[in-house]
Formats: sequence, structure tokens, C-alpha cells
Amino acid sequence: MNKVNFFRSLHFKFVLIYVLLILIAMQVMGVYFVRELEKSFNENFEQSLRQRINILAYSIEQEMMKDEKERPEGQSLQSEISSILKDSHAGAGEIDELRVVDTNQIFIGTSDSDQDIIGKKSTAVMIQRALIGQEYKNFYIHKGHRVLIMAVPITKDFSDETIGAIYVVASMEEVFSQMSTINKILATGTVISLIITAALGIFLARTITSPMSDMRKQAIELAKGNFSRKVNVYGDDEIGQLAETFNNLTEKLEEAQGMTEGERRKLASVIAHMTDGVIATNRNGEVILINNPAVTMLNVSRETLKNIKITELLGIEEEYTLEGLFDEQEDLILDFSTEEVPYILKVSFTAIQRERGRIDGLIIVIYDVTEQEKIDQERREFVANVSHELRTPLTTMRSYLEALEEGAWEDRELAPQFLKVTQNETERMIRLVNDLLRLSKMDSKDYNVKKRSVNFTDFFNTVIDRFEMTKSEHITFFRRIPTEDLYVDIDTDKITQVLDNIISNAIKYSPEGGQIHFQVDILTDELQIRVRDQGVGIPKESIYKIFDRFYRVDKARTRRLGGTGLGLAIAKEMVTAHGGDIWAESKEGKGTTIFFTLPYNPEQEDEWK
Repeated sequence: MNKVNFFRSLHFKFVLIYVLLILIAMQVMGVYFVRELEKSFNENFEQSLRQRINILAYSIEQEMMKDEKERPEGQSLQSEISSILKDSHAGAGEIDELRVVDTNQIFIGTSDSDQDIIGKKSTAVMIQRALIGQEYKNFYIHKGHRVLIMAVPITKDFSDETIGAIYVVASMEEVFSQMSTINKILATGTVISLIITAALGIFLARTITSPMSDMRKQAIELAKGNFSRKVNVYGDDEIGQLAETFNNLTEKLEEAQGMTEGERRKLASVIAHMTDGVIATNRNGEVILINNPAVTMLNVSRETLKNIKITELLGIEEEYTLEGLFDEQEDLILDFSTEEVPYILKVSFTAIQRERGRIDGLIIVIYDVTEQEKIDQERREFVANVSHELRTPLTTMRSYLEALEEGAWEDRELAPQFLKVTQNETERMIRLVNDLLRLSKMDSKDYNVKKRSVNFTDFFNTVIDRFEMTKSEHITFFRRIPTEDLYVDIDTDKITQVLDNIISNAIKYSPEGGQIHFQVDILTDELQIRVRDQGVGIPKESIYKIFDRFYRVDKARTRRLGGTGLGLAIAKEMVTAHGGDIWAESKEGKGTTIFFTLPYNPEQEDEWK
């Protein structure tokens, strides 16, 4: 921010206005004072002059009323009046000229040394008006001097009869000289007052502008983000209160800035640590913010994101425009899958709106829905598989039942075979439905595992003994099970079903003369159980799919042997519910080994001994 010019500053304006106000006030007072003083001087001068004229008029009236016999010999009325006028003129320095006329407008006396005017007739209107009893006065510039001219009637004593008039010319230079002196004094006083006023104004202005200048500096520091500076408080007046308010505002702004910065950091941390991708754009659709998950999901580098449009970044510039994205309500599904790897993203758009519906940009949230789409696909396949598995036995049963209905029941050889097939298909459907119910129960939230401490050595041997009694004579069992007690916390019903499914598969796919090996390995914190057969084995590309629901390597053989494709899926769910893991190893033509683990704590074994 540039420094304010002095002549534009508040300091200068305040002093200028203050001085002008004082100057105007003093001028108004001076004009009024001079006018009233001049008026008073004129009235006093006129009153003093009138008193002298009255005295003079009385003397002249006495002289004019004398009889000629009463005058000394050799003296006339004119000479007596002129003598009186000269004496009066000599005693009053402000009177320039005195003249007296009689009722015939004839000059009978003058104070001038030039007596030629005596005996002449006056034609002046003022003298005529004075002779009829009307006093006349006026101000003139006479011979370069300011004078007061008066014409005063001379009346006979104790009557209103006019017997003559006095014409007076009085100089007012002394009055105006006094006024000039007073004006000079007033002007000098005004200048001195203005100097003092200006000095006081500067001082007073500084007391006001200094805190304001300090506040201005504080505002500049606040704009820079410096909240440590405080405004000095010089008093308890309005400016002092303003300074305190400014300091309080600084503290509030610091707190607000801290809260905003904290919220910004929280938001940045949330965005940075979100598993979903987040992108923000400006009103032109250019990317201004992107978090790391979005960079990873879109497989781009931050260096290439400068000034890039969101439509170009998402690869949808041919299908959508920026304006269309502002109004887009539905989520977009972007498929970036390859032949080897599926990869699907869901993108949602939210417009950033301000007041009056103005749109400032977009917030884009990207979700990796590959797993979700995979689950949906598996669900669709699951429904299709269930439908297929149920339709096949039902179709078979319907065919045989129709044959029986058409008369095959009367054939003693075919009827039992048809009923046997129908019974097998019915049992197969029952097993399928039971397995589905079992999986559904395990998927539900109320699925519970009722564990209790069991000696796994005895438990495992008991399960093997049960199968050994019913197995084919051409299949041999081999056991490598520790002889000591191994106590584990398990749900015996669930683990029995796991072993039943695994051993049943091993027996089912073992050839004549094959061997099945049972082994228990004691690891650090778990027991590893393995069941190995010498069957046909599993192809390498299918080894990781055998635990999926309804997955079968050889579907025709599995159906022939009565399998539902759910046994290993159920085993996986139950082992996982116990906190263990299950997997398989296999080589085609050499057999398959199924492994699963159960948590094992040796200290628990000591407690049971």
C-alpha cells in the first residue's frame, strides 16, 4: 500500500478545516465588530458635533436677536457672526467649515478666511430645507476627504420660528483613522490567532490521526497475517475505545484465522487420507485440487495436471461437456478394465454454488467399485448357478415321474430304477438347499460360533475313524498326528463339517488303491491341518477358485458324484469364522492337498493338564 500524500492526508484536511472554521468565525466576528464599532464612532462623532452646533446656534441666535443699538460701534451682524464662527472653528479641529445664512438664504457669516461669500445667496437644497425647520445631514467625499455635512436650523428662543441656518462641514478622517488602526489590530490579532490555531490544530490532529495511522499500519500487518502487533491506546475517549475495539478485532481475527487454518488442515488431512479419490475444479473445469488416491486411481502424475480439464482427465470429453457435468445428477461408471485385470470406477459430480446460483466449480468423488462390481457379478452368477442346480434335478425328476405316470410304474424292472433316480435327485436337492441355508446363515449377522476347549488330537482321530469305517477297502488312510494333547477353542459341529467336506472330497476323487494322508503340524500360535489325496488334481488356473461358491473343476463328474459345489465354500466360511485360514496345493495327476489352520495357545493346554 502506497504512502498517502500529505495534502491528501486526513491530517492536512483536519488542520485545514479547523483553520478555515476559525478564520471564518473570526472574520464574521471581525466584520460584525468593525461594523458596530464604526456605527458607534459615527454616532458619537455626530452627537458631539451636534452638541457643538447647538451651542453655536444658541450663540448665533443671541447675536441675531440683538438690536443694532446694542452692538458696539463699528461692528455689524456679519462681523460678529464671522467672529463667533472663527472662534468655534478654531476650538474644534474636526470642523472644516462653518457658514450661517439668514431667512433670505443670504450668507451672513463664514469661518473661512475668504469672506467674499458673505452677502451672496445660497441655492443649496439642504439649506433651504434647514430654513423650513428640517435638519439635514449626509456623508461625502469632499476634496479627497471623508466629511459629514450638516444643515441645522436656527430657531428663536422659546418658539419654533426659524431665523437662519448653520451649514457645517466636519472632517471624519480621525474617526476612519481610528477605524483603520482598529482594523490593523484586528488583522494582526487574526493572523496571530490563526498561527496559534494552526499549531493547536496540528497538535489536535495528531492526537486523532496518530491512532488512526497506527490502526492503518495494524490493518496492513493484519493483511500480511501478522496478528502479534497491537494498536496503542492513548485514552478513554472514542478513539481510545476504537483502538481497544481494533485490538479486540485483531484477537478475534487471530482466533478465526486459527480456527480456519485448523479446519483447512483437518479438511486437507481428511481429503489426503480418504480412500476415495477427490478432485476439485474451478468454474472453467480446470483441476485445482486432487488427492493422492485420485492420482493413483486415474494413473496420472501431478505434473501433467496443470490446466487440464476434468473431461479430458476422465476421458469423457467426447460424451460430456463441462456444462453437462454441472447439471449431471447420475453417477458415471468408467470402465478401465483390461483383458487381464478388471478395473471399474464410479464418479459422482457436485457443483460448487454460491449466492444467486453462481457455479464456481465442481467437486468430483471417485470410487473404486471393481470389487463391488465383482461381487455383483458373482451374485448374478450365484443366482444363475442355483437356478441351474435346481433346474437339473427337477427336470430329471419330472421326466421320470412323467414316465411313471404314463405306465412305467407297471414295469417291475423300470419302476424301481425310476424311483431310485427320483429319490437320488431329491436327496441331491435337499443337500443343495441345506448347503444354501447354511451359507445364508453364515452370511447373516446373527451367525455365532459356539466355541469350547477341545483336545484336537482326540477330536481329529474320532472324525477320521468315522470315515475309515465307511470308506472303500481300496483306499488307505495314513495319519501323522501328534500323540500329545492339543487343546484348542473350536465349535466342534462347525469344524466337524469342515473336516467332513474336505475328507469327503478326498475320498470321492481318490482312485482305487489311492492313499489319503492326514497330518497336524504345531506352529507358533496355530495348528496347521492338512489332508492330501492322490486324485486327479486341480489345474493351476483353478486352484484359487475352488473355494468359490458353485465352482467345480469338472462339472460333469461332480454332478455324477452328487456334488453341489458348495462344500469347500462352506469350509472356508467356517474356518474364517474361527480366525483361521484355508488354502489348497495341487498338481494335475498327482493329487491335491487341502490346508487349514486354527488358533492354538500352548498355555491353555497347560491349564487343562
